[in-house]
Amino acid sequence: MNTLTEKIKVPELLCPAGDLTRLKTAVDFGADAVYIAGEEFGMRTAPQNFTRDDLVKAVEYAHKRGVKIHITCNTLPHEDELPRLPDFLRFINEIGADAIIASDMGVIDLIGKYAKDTDLHISVQSGIVNSAAANTFYNMGAKRVVLARELSLSEIKEIRQNIPKTLEIESFVHGAMCISSSARCLLSSYMTGRDANRGDCAQPCRWSYSLMEATRPGQFYDITEDSKGTYILNANDLCMAPYLDKMAAAGIDSLKIEGRAKTDYYVAVTTNAYRGALDSLKNCGGDTWTCPEWVTEELNKISHRTYSTGFYFGKPQNAQTYKDAGYIRDWALAATVLGYEDGMIIASLKNRFESGTDLDCLEAGSVPFCVNTDNLYNEENEKITLANKPTMVIKIPFEKAVKPGSMLRMKV
Repeated sequence: MNTLTEKIKVPELLCPAGDLTRLKTAVDFGADAVYIAGEEFGMRTAPQNFTRDDLVKAVEYAHKRGVKIHITCNTLPHEDELPRLPDFLRFINEIGADAIIASDMGVIDLIGKYAKDTDLHISVQSGIVNSAAANTFYNMGAKRVVLARELSLSEIKEIRQNIPKTLEIESFVHGAMCISSSARCLLSSYMTGRDANRGDCAQPCRWSYSLMEATRPGQFYDITEDSKGTYILNANDLCMAPYLDKMAAAGIDSLKIEGRAKTDYYVAVTTNAYRGALDSLKNCGGDTWTCPEWVTEELNKISHRTYSTGFYFGKPQNAQTYKDAGYIRDWALAATVLGYEDGMIIASLKNRFESGTDLDCLEAGSVPFCVNTDNLYNEENEKITLANKPTMVIKIPFEKAVKPGSMLRMKV
């Protein structure tokens, strides 16, 4: 019998990083590639982002570990920004980044002039929904296209059949969804003056609204509304972990996790979970594959909205939450592991907890495991019943070494 992986190619895992710390986390927890941004021209102004020195360090750190770096240059720059762009593109080319992600036609042309040695990836902002568009970008020098979020798997499969084999397809696999056409939205610009297409979205789609349509009697929009209004535009988060085999079978080459503005903890959990799922897919010995249960459990341990499968199976089902824009937060980070000495985990406290609390350990490359704290000590080896001082060093007896950088979580 042919194995699953003889029939399909297991996709690359592409993870987000908003700063150097999160980049190292993504690399250490199993990313094949990481996408980041400089201080200009990226689609997220909220994250710390990377100075030029940081970009150099990021490329060096990732390449030493066999991980690629993709740098976003996917805003729609205004005229006053253009004079600064050629120098930035030359810099990206010189430091050896693997790809530049762009959407603006002028920027794409400038990349061809000033970053000839760097692969061109076409951003989701370009709204690619058919093979004609993909082939046009390919003829312009693109190595990869990031397809629009509103495509189904069957449509992606058809596009794959009508584009060159050497043109890669990237699609989102996890994270926040945007109520817009191909990630382009003007709502924030109109309501707040903050341009979503320049990385400064105020996320008005998450706000509460009241809706009244006076000229269409008898035609009702399925919403829930109370005295606070309704969150009519509030999209649920995307989670395709149980369907990675179907995404691979559709011909997707790279699975992209959304979240350059998210925390280090989010990056660690999502990267480790999807790495585990893809490794399971790679090692599958039959025609069927089931996502490991621990993977889906992990993805519920991060702050998230209700999950959905987006447009991948046609018209979205369970696509929005109308009652509020809140997150589901059932788990919290208790401590970060600093090292292991004399049979004890040494950790830095993040949130208070009492001795006897069962902690869940997230370690790079491992299925999460339980750490019991019936015996809990401070830095002076004094037994304590409560860890409650921020960043205090705690010690927990444990039967095996735990890698530095591992994260101890607790149910809240």
